[in-house]
Amino acid sequence: MFDKARRSVFPILAALIWGVAFVAQKNNTAGALTFNMSRSVVAFLFLLPVIALFTRGDVRHILSENTRRDTAMLWIGGVSCGTALSVATYLQQLGLDSGTEAGKASFLTAMYIVLVPVFGLFLKKKVPFNVWISVCISVGGLYLLCVKNGFSVRPSDMLIAACSVVFAVHILVIDHFSARCNGIKLSCIQFLTCAVLSGIGAFIFEEPEFSAITQNLGAVLYLGIGSSGIAYTLQIIAQKNANPTVLTILLSMESVFGVIAGAIHLHEVLLPREYIGCALVLCAVILAQLPLEKWIRKNRRVKS
Repeated sequence: MFDKARRSVFPILAALIWGVAFVAQKNNTAGALTFNMSRSVVAFLFLLPVIALFTRGDVRHILSENTRRDTAMLWIGGVSCGTALSVATYLQQLGLDSGTEAGKASFLTAMYIVLVPVFGLFLKKKVPFNVWISVCISVGGLYLLCVKNGFSVRPSDMLIAACSVVFAVHILVIDHFSARCNGIKLSCIQFLTCAVLSGIGAFIFEEPEFSAITQNLGAVLYLGIGSSGIAYTLQIIAQKNANPTVLTILLSMESVFGVIAGAIHLHEVLLPREYIGCALVLCAVILAQLPLEKWIRKNRRVKS
């Protein structure tokens, strides 16, 4: 029962947190690398006491496992996930800072729901036919939900599209390591890696100032604790022994929650096409969860 809830509820909670986060990201006034470095540091510091609680204060095992082999796997996984995530979040933030609207950004980012099963084919990961149908329905729903003024492509939009490709890689990397490592420790090392890589980039390509961070402190704390520390950790825990394509469809609810958050917080009025888009994404989520292939095999056995 817990496993089913973990694979369904956790990604939807993550999507809820991420949906609200687009508003905070859009209002960023610091450099993209500086902003990502700050949120990653907050996420890393937030997760350390969480791990200490689970390890009962045993400092030796906060970022290690019982054997050298398991510890090496943990760090390889954490650094791999962190590298992919740092590139993806940088491209996303740069695209938002360069002018891509939050709605279009959420749609383009969510295109990893198409890329994950396609990439998975090369890794010999089977995707049930109902999940492929769900992917197609999700794309249509997300377009109606997020893209309001036609679909023209600008350089900033290409950055968001590129981030979607890297997010797909990130999901598949998590899929590989989540079954072999402690999810919370993996997430913690992931954000340590993000903080280091983003920090190096910030000092090379930007001029990070403490005042720029304090001006965006609310967004940094929300994204660091909520979007990064909690939501990405929920994603890692949910992905353990789960179908990555089904999980991406659940995560695509991020766009639905983003629109709802805008309606509540910014008093934005939902258009009829947006209601239809929300309904399509919800239908795709439900369809992806149905074990249709098992039902078909069971009916075939009964008939034979």
